[in-house]
Amino acid sequence: MSSEPEIIVETRGKIGFLTLNRPKALNSLTLGMIRTMTEALISWRDDEKIVGVVVQGAKGRAFCAGGDIRLLYEGRGQDLTYARGFYTEEYRLNTLIKEYPKPYVAMIDGFVMGGGVGVSVHGSRRIAGSSTLFAMPETGIGFYPDVGGSYFLPRLPGKIGVWLALSGARLNAADAFYAGIATDFAPTDQHEMIVNRLAEDANSHEQVSEIIDSLTGLPEEAELARNREKIDHIFAADSMGKMLQSLRDDGSEWAKEQIKTLSTKSPTALKVTLQQMLVGEKLEFRAAMQMELGLSMKFVAGVDFYEGVRALLIDRDNAPLWQPAKLADISDESVAGYFEQLPESEALTFIE
Repeated sequence: MSSEPEIIVETRGKIGFLTLNRPKALNSLTLGMIRTMTEALISWRDDEKIVGVVVQGAKGRAFCAGGDIRLLYEGRGQDLTYARGFYTEEYRLNTLIKEYPKPYVAMIDGFVMGGGVGVSVHGSRRIAGSSTLFAMPETGIGFYPDVGGSYFLPRLPGKIGVWLALSGARLNAADAFYAGIATDFAPTDQHEMIVNRLAEDANSHEQVSEIIDSLTGLPEEAELARNREKIDHIFAADSMGKMLQSLRDDGSEWAKEQIKTLSTKSPTALKVTLQQMLVGEKLEFRAAMQMELGLSMKFVAGVDFYEGVRALLIDRDNAPLWQPAKLADISDESVAGYFEQLPESEALTFIE
């Protein structure tokens, strides 16, 4: 057992620092880390001596590659108490970050996936580095893009968010900046300098922004822009059937690659995720998070989530047996069932 804390909480100057400290696990979030982050953020929110917050990953390959879903997997067949607690506290943290009254700066270098997106993308500044690799790969494990994906993905330019949600496509720093996921860019070897300058010189909210503005720039041209027209056209469809037909009609190598990718995903997750995008674009943030708790509890009570985690993360045979196995076997009624509101006693509540 390591004596190192899973998350390092400290203040330097007038900045509060949260360092995700599980590098061997790609800084994946545990329930304990979520609770520690929440406690620190509440404390700093009301502390006049703190003018901003920086969240970063311990040095390694990741900012944060997601939530620690192995514990959720191990809870299969139980009463889902752990899953409910995990998602409830995670979504409260996501909302706290979204509504945070002080600059919240995420240094998103390396892998930024799933739960790592939830503790970064809702912040006021997201500084990508040379190694940034963003993805919401949940449909590949029989789940859906949560942690506020219902809100921020449909609000990305055009239909980029719908494409990301369904395909789990990975974006580098330039693509993440182009899509609006990153607000800023600085080469990885300059991130420490930015963090040190904030600790040494930031004495107000305005100075946090001024320092970041002075030390960041533009990444190289985004490859994502080359396929933007296709994405906006094809992923505007309101059904998976129409979308796949448009991809077949397009016939380009890019379209063929999308079909191949989508064919590996959970059919249930694809249909639910598309509906999530259509509904989410009309919801305020808190309503989106309340919807997500309901969606998450439906998924962890089902089959595909556990089968996806087994195939991709446990046995690693990459051969999930989805149930149902075909999009055509999933009715609109079964999809609608995922969006039924939780009873009031189980509904998500927020930190005020």
